[in-house]
Amino acid sequence: MKKKIGVVFSGCGVYDGAEIHESVLILLAIDRAGAEAVCMAPNIDQMHVVNHLTGDEVAGEKRNVLVEAARIARGDIKDISEVKADDIDALIFPGGFGAAKNLCTMAVKGENAEVNPEVSRLVKEFQNKQKPQAAVCIAPAMYAKIFEKESASPTLTIGNDKNWSEKIENLGSKHQDCEVQNIVIDNKNKIITSPAYMLGKTISEVAEGIEETVRELVAMI
Repeated sequence: MKKKIGVVFSGCGVYDGAEIHESVLILLAIDRAGAEAVCMAPNIDQMHVVNHLTGDEVAGEKRNVLVEAARIARGDIKDISEVKADDIDALIFPGGFGAAKNLCTMAVKGENAEVNPEVSRLVKEFQNKQKPQAAVCIAPAMYAKIFEKESASPTLTIGNDKNWSEKIENLGSKHQDCEVQNIVIDNKNKIITSPAYMLGKTISEVAEGIEETVRELVAMI
């Protein structure tokens, strides 16, 4: 039976949702590893909508994170509230600003952010059951917030961005600088992180880090 890897999307599009290149690379790597992707997203409104042609916010427009994420998942997607840690074998979060805007509010509130309760629940369920999980790009910063008051104190990476690495450290986690093609493995907490487009200049070098992340994630199951 194929191992099931949960993939948590934060919408569709780098500026207000999930980074599409990272998302597709994760899905491809999971398939190539002989596992099955179980796509999910919270059924909530996005923080805002950004015109990806101009980079400007679209005033007055609303979009739903689950509905937008279904574009990447080709419609085969679950509401994260319906997914339990017992249903899947591993968990991974693509990046994109949606991870810091929709799954949590670190993009606007920094260390004082809130995390979507269903996202926090699932991550903590995985931690309690010692099941492996991973996050790339900006998503590891969300893990620092989730474990702020926990004893886990995971070691994470978002690359070498000083602003975000300081936020991670301020929340009680450890940050480790990392090149885009590489990964950071916290064996104690079974958490794997990689910088992806926090550092990546090309899709091919981002793919290297993501493919290694997924390989290690599947190996940890």
